[in-house]
Amino acid sequence: MTTAALKDARFWDNIADQYSRKPIADEEAYEIKLSITREYLAPNARIFEFGCGTGSTALRHAPFVGHVDATDISPEMIAIAQQKARTENVSNVDFHTGDIAEMDVEGESYDAVLGLSILHLLKDREAVIRKVHHMLKPGGVFVTSTACLGDNQSYLSPILSLMRWIGKAPFVSVFTQDDLISQHNQADFQIVHQWHPKKDAALFLIARKMED
Repeated sequence: MTTAALKDARFWDNIADQYSRKPIADEEAYEIKLSITREYLAPNARIFEFGCGTGSTALRHAPFVGHVDATDISPEMIAIAQQKARTENVSNVDFHTGDIAEMDVEGESYDAVLGLSILHLLKDREAVIRKVHHMLKPGGVFVTSTACLGDNQSYLSPILSLMRWIGKAPFVSVFTQDDLISQHNQADFQIVHQWHPKKDAALFLIARKMED
C-alpha cells in the first residue's frame, strides 16, 4: 500500500467504531439503491465490493447472491465487518483488507462490482474504473454511488485539502457528474441506470460491461 493510502487507512481506522454506529443519512434513498441493485443480481452471482467500510451493504445483498468478496483499506473497518458477519451468521461474504488500486484480480471473474461512496476518494479513479471493467464478466454491472462535488460544491476543494493536510479528512477528489459518466463511457461501459435523488446527493449509477 502506498504512503498516501496508508495515511487514509489510518484515518478510517481512527473513526471506524464511530462510523459503524452512525445512522444512514438518507435511509429511503439507501433502500431504493439496494432494491434497484438487486434487479441486476442473480442467486448464483459472484460479487465484489471495494470500499465496503463496515460491511453493511455487502451483508444486505448476501441473501440474494452466491458469494461476495468485500474489501476496504481500513483493517479496523474490516474487523467490524467480520464481526457483523459472525453475529448475523452470514457465511457467503468474505471480508478482507485491500486497496483496489493495487489488487491483482483475475479478469472476467465477477458478475457485479460495487463501489459505493468510494470513487471520489480515489486518486486514480479512471484506472480503477478500467480495472473494474477488466474484472467483470461480459454483461456484468458496476454499481456506484458517488459524491460529485464539482457540480455544486467545488468551493469545498481547498477546505478538504487543508483538512487532509492536518489529518482530519481523507483524500477527496472534486469532479462533476458529467466527468464521471464520461470516464465510464471511455472505459467501454454503458450506463443502464442513473439516479440523482436530490441536489448535493450522491449520483447513483449502474453501468454494464458490453458483451462481445
